[in-house]
Amino acid sequence: MKFLDQCKIYIRSGNGGGGAVSFRREKYIEYGGPDGGDGGRGGDVWIEAVEGLNTLIDYRYQQHFKAGTGIHGMGRNRHGAAGEDVVLKVPVGTQVLEDDKETLIADLDEAGTRILLAKGGNGGWGNDRFKGPINQAPKHANPGQEGEEKTIWLRLKLIADAGLVGLPNAGKSTFLAAASAARPKIADYPFTTLAPNLGMVDLSVGERFVLADIPGLIEGASEGQGLGTRFLGHVERTAVLIHLVDITQDDIVEAWKTVRTELEAYGEGLGERHEIVALSKIDAVDEETRGWRVEEFREATGITPRLVSGVSGEGVRELLRECWKRVRRERGEVVDEDEADDTSQDAPWSPV
Repeated sequence: MKFLDQCKIYIRSGNGGGGAVSFRREKYIEYGGPDGGDGGRGGDVWIEAVEGLNTLIDYRYQQHFKAGTGIHGMGRNRHGAAGEDVVLKVPVGTQVLEDDKETLIADLDEAGTRILLAKGGNGGWGNDRFKGPINQAPKHANPGQEGEEKTIWLRLKLIADAGLVGLPNAGKSTFLAAASAARPKIADYPFTTLAPNLGMVDLSVGERFVLADIPGLIEGASEGQGLGTRFLGHVERTAVLIHLVDITQDDIVEAWKTVRTELEAYGEGLGERHEIVALSKIDAVDEETRGWRVEEFREATGITPRLVSGVSGEGVRELLRECWKRVRRERGEVVDEDEADDTSQDAPWSPV
């Protein structure tokens, strides 16, 4: 299935049915009179967030959605049926925007959220509604009300508790595969990841959170270089960012600064988001190199990075434990500040 995170669609609610002009004429009924029924209301257009979807690909092949028109009223005071509603099923985390792509209409961040996008027109009154002591035989009825129409944008921001950021080929996909049951594409060249991937990290019973991996950022991403910052929206809702820096790079400090610059240029609070920095691919260097690389990074940034390897699993559990504590704080759960990381297991980390 292809990944699609934004699309433009046209919606239209149904017109209301017209009221009927009718008179009762039956044998042995001395006084007949008007008996035109009302028209049915037009169908509404709704949007609903459902579980089990993680892409808007369905809206690439169909962009026009029109609700049903109400049935006209009929004689003998028979009212018309309402038009059929249209319900757009979208993934949790989808935002609905006006045609300008800036004005937010709705943010569907919980499963089951249902929002009315366009209300159907009311049905017209039949001539039975207009009878009275003065006008006992009205010969007019109301037409149905017109429905609403508009063009909107759907933009998906995946719901994840933690996000992976870094330069291309920093080991993000390898880390995601080591930390969860996700199986993203992994190769030894940049921009292997072309679309966001989600993985469920299952530390133990009751300790689960969602980790998102997005395509790598390069210098100038905020200006459209590489894949740009298009996919950064998928980590806007996260509680913590895991920033992976390839320890085998010539300048690890500059690599970290490059991504930080792009996060701050993007805005939306990503520059202030809690960040856990980790030097990845430590299986490719010796202990001495690890030591002076950590010290080099600490002296330049004031941050002590963690050491991880998605291949051997070294340091993965400790990093995930720290990430889990931050996620719990974001959820409003009580976290003991002195809670020690679970380092009792020396075996390489693998998802439960």
